Amino acid sequence: MTRCGKADNAHNGNMVKTLFLPGASGCAAFWRPVAREAELGGVFLAWPGLGAQPARGDIRSLDDLTRLAASHVTEPVNIVAQSMGGVVAIRLALMFPDLVKRLVLAVTSGGVPVTDLGGSDWRGDYFAAFPNAAVWIADPVPDLSDAMRSIKAPTLLLWGDADPISPVAVGERLASLFPNARLHIFAGADHDLAQTHPEVVAIEVREHLKAGE
Repeated sequence: MTRCGKADNAHNGNMVKTLFLPGASGCAAFWRPVAREAELGGVFLAWPGLGAQPARGDIRSLDDLTRLAASHVTEPVNIVAQSMGGVVAIRLALMFPDLVKRLVLAVTSGGVPVTDLGGSDWRGDYFAAFPNAAVWIADPVPDLSDAMRSIKAPTLLLWGDADPISPVAVGERLASLFPNARLHIFAGADHDLAQTHPEVVAIEVREHLKAGE
């Protein structure tokens, strides 16, 4: 079983600091397998109140999570994010266009509607797995489709072709909106591709981030 823990900093001297953002599991260790394979350090954030993470009184919405993550953007950063964390990553790129240098977004809605693209409703399974998770995680996410057209940071989109929550059509939609994006699809991968395919995911992440050094 993966130990989630709190946010931690494992910066190992990379030229640009990397923020690793989990999805709605809230688990700080979510990206650890990929980071280990890619030999990347960085700041691994946890989301208070989501998944099995302890709640915090000052975290009551996605806006609050964005402010929490923004507190770590005090210098140039790369951001690696999964699912809901990808929405936070895009918000940060919009807030800090000169500081967010590169993005890696895995199986995220990114703030675009997914129902018309075949995405399934994840909420029932999520609250069955995490009955104590904050209910606000199920609130609708504002549509960022138009805003993300302004993001110039080179963006790597990682998708699995067996993901019912965020199918490949969502990745293709994002690829058409970002000015500088590349979509990589992993055969047989699901929504947790960073956990199930860490070796091949790490290769793509490492090459994308190293290209900016």
